[in-house]
Amino acid sequence: MKLSSVPLLSALVVSMAPFASANESVARQWNELLLDSIRNDFARPTVHARNLFHTSAAMWDAWSCFEEGPTPWLFAESVPPTGDIESSREEAISYAAFRILSHRFGQSPGADTMLPAYESLMGSLGFDPTIDTLVGNSPAAVGNRIADGYITFGLADNSNEVNDYENLEYEPINLPLYPEDPGNPDFEYPNRWQPLGFEEFIDQSGNVIEGGIPPFLSPEWGGVVPFSLQPDQRTIYERDGSDWTVYLDPGSPPLLNSAQELEYLEGFEQVLIWSSHLDHTDGVEWDISPNSIGNSVLPTDPEDFIDFYDVINGGDASQGYNVNPVTGETFPVQMVARGDYGRVLAEFWADGPDSETPPGHWFTLLNGVMDAPEFERKFGGEGPVLSELEFDVKAYFALGGCMHDVAITAWGVKGYYDYVRPVSVIRWMAQNGQRSDPALPSYSPHGLQLIPGLIELITIDSVQSGERHEHLAGSLNQNVGKIAAFAWRGPNFINDPTLDTAGCDWILAQNWWPYQRPSFVTPNFAGFVSGHSTYSRAAAELMTLMTGSPYFPGGLGEFEAPRDDFLVFEKGPSESITLQWVSYRDASDQCSLSRIWGGIHPIADDLPGRLMGLVIGPQSYELATQYFDGFDGCPGDLNGDSQVNFSDLQVLLSAWGLSEAGDLNNDGETDFSDLQILLSTWGNDC
Repeated sequence: MKLSSVPLLSALVVSMAPFASANESVARQWNELLLDSIRNDFARPTVHARNLFHTSAAMWDAWSCFEEGPTPWLFAESVPPTGDIESSREEAISYAAFRILSHRFGQSPGADTMLPAYESLMGSLGFDPTIDTLVGNSPAAVGNRIADGYITFGLADNSNEVNDYENLEYEPINLPLYPEDPGNPDFEYPNRWQPLGFEEFIDQSGNVIEGGIPPFLSPEWGGVVPFSLQPDQRTIYERDGSDWTVYLDPGSPPLLNSAQELEYLEGFEQVLIWSSHLDHTDGVEWDISPNSIGNSVLPTDPEDFIDFYDVINGGDASQGYNVNPVTGETFPVQMVARGDYGRVLAEFWADGPDSETPPGHWFTLLNGVMDAPEFERKFGGEGPVLSELEFDVKAYFALGGCMHDVAITAWGVKGYYDYVRPVSVIRWMAQNGQRSDPALPSYSPHGLQLIPGLIELITIDSVQSGERHEHLAGSLNQNVGKIAAFAWRGPNFINDPTLDTAGCDWILAQNWWPYQRPSFVTPNFAGFVSGHSTYSRAAAELMTLMTGSPYFPGGLGEFEAPRDDFLVFEKGPSESITLQWVSYRDASDQCSLSRIWGGIHPIADDLPGRLMGLVIGPQSYELATQYFDGFDGCPGDLNGDSQVNFSDLQVLLSAWGLSEAGDLNNDGETDFSDLQILLSTWGNDC
């Protein structure tokens, strides 16, 4: 099977159908169709976090506008229902979602598949997709007005949707690395991101990207209008003549020529060391059940970060569980090859191909949780059991806002700090030589540390017949004096991924590959901070609050990777293994580790992202519940009179270019983008 990031949770399979069963709520059916739209689009996690939030918020607006009390997010009309309130909600939700998805995915590479699917779902629900009126209080008109408001709002939220989200200011300062060539000879600025060059670049959704050198995705996303992020959490920096918006600034990552230089070098070396774990034949077996994996405590002091990981053997400071905290039962031991475990983690959490990207992955996990027989739709785990529609709409709104804020926060950091990826640094360090002993050949303070059995100097003795580096000598022993690493051998050893396994062996470290496809290698954006770590921890914290429990239903979520029928990069795993998580945080932690085994992130990218997620998840949940309970105010209401009208326009114009008094999109300025937002909410009664 292809890697689809669709988990088995408590033995339940999340549907991969174009949309959910007719027995599911209309919100669930549109959410499943949105996830399928993302799988058929370009792999852009920032853009899709925004799509998930705006669509979810529109469904919330359509649900909440038909009664007094709850507060819509953008659409601030109070509308009398037409007949049955639930029927009105379902119809308005459907028209809003249909219009937004048709707009956002109209030019998608999967449009030929998805546009008919939207119309098909409308028809199956009994709604006419050709009704496009904005006039009146029919549910269809209300849904269309909501969609129109979000479409207009989206053109003024600083995402640059009108130009297909192109970068406005960012330019890389390093020349590209061409991974097919040895080393990294043109790497001039080792603290900064380096583009990759390909004959053919294929993104994580399987789309061929023209141009050969994919640009940095969304480096200016920190300026997009957020959900719960606050102005006092924002810093605006200047770099390269441009302003960069950063929320929840974690501070600089370790840099060369700084007090953290050793942390920089050792962090990237750890990625190379963990690459040596990706061979199921090495004889190392682990118990990957909750007896041993999970229940870790995150360090908060950067000085403690390195001790959180087992640098040589892999893994983290998991405490495991004595028993299932929900059922009290013991967990069966699950001994598997570490090489299978590391590879399955790397591919399961990589979110590709046919992926809903990391933010969508957590929507898929949420849907699996809600399908579990043990799950009760009590928001926050308390109060009455809600209808499927009410709980689904509220859950999607909260999780959508959370994922959107993560995209803004993590990519704001990525854009400003512009931090380098392991494939660039490891090849560059290997090219420099070794840093362990000035008396040995190829010494450089910016080389790789020599670690017997893992990172070694190639010598005349080590290339003799039958010796470990014999195959690396070169025809004239020209590689003597270079650095060898015991690591995953790379895609050149895989002709047919359904039949071949690269395994690990001694390689020239200057030719090291992450555990990825040769047409992808590494995501096309900076490493610091890890988007996977930030998305996952924020989602785990939010789901803990939203469900009223830190644990998956029944105390166990699972995903089975069948023997020789799961891995996509190469054949495997060699035996069927089951990923298991007791808590949402366990799943999050596993996701973070997967990116080190996958060769995508050093630890410097990981824990700062997780710590940011600890803030974003609860903050998003708290704000979402305020909308559920209802409070005064709405976007565009600058003077606080509960209406968006000419008085608010006067406030905005009086602040034009001078202050933040009319700053509706939180970019630090009052300008045309704020005027567009105000006009998109014009006439709303808050």
